Amino acid sequence: MSQEVEIKFLISDLKQLARKLRAAGFRVTERRAHESNTLFDLPGHPLRSRGELLRLRKYGKRWSLTHKGRGTAGRHKSRTETETEVVDGERMDQILRALGFEPTFRYEKFRTGWSDGKGHVLVDQTPIGDVGEIEGAPAWIDRTARALGVSERDYITDSYVGMFLAWKARTGSPAEEMTFRARKRR
Repeated sequence: MSQEVEIKFLISDLKQLARKLRAAGFRVTERRAHESNTLFDLPGHPLRSRGELLRLRKYGKRWSLTHKGRGTAGRHKSRTETETEVVDGERMDQILRALGFEPTFRYEKFRTGWSDGKGHVLVDQTPIGDVGEIEGAPAWIDRTARALGVSERDYITDSYVGMFLAWKARTGSPAEEMTFRARKRR
């Protein structure tokens, strides 16, 4: 179990961000790969009611199962995170469904991971726009954000579900999930 501390921010220029990351001493640690996420909950949504989530993720060819506890959001979002690799994601999906869990939300993106050895900057190309995540110690997050030209007023502590729902309300999209296919049907 670990404590995840992060902020998100909107990216207006991917190439410019990559230049700033290199200039700040970051290197690509995870090449751009497709990532597919499914959130699960039990009937009645007890996990969501407690502010928790259970996520099955496929990143490239790797699968993982993650539980995130209730978060606290101040300037940064902080929550406990327990994650494990999964050998067969399709079987894990079957196990979760057999135990009564149901898929509640799907989202996908193309993700590239960067690191300076102290923390991570994740660059996500999503159906609702390009989003960066800065994960690490709070002071490091703030220093990194400044180096990338991200001000505190640009910090986003919402989840991708929350960001998707705000995007839906803003655009009037009928999409029910944050996938590229659902976005195209708009």
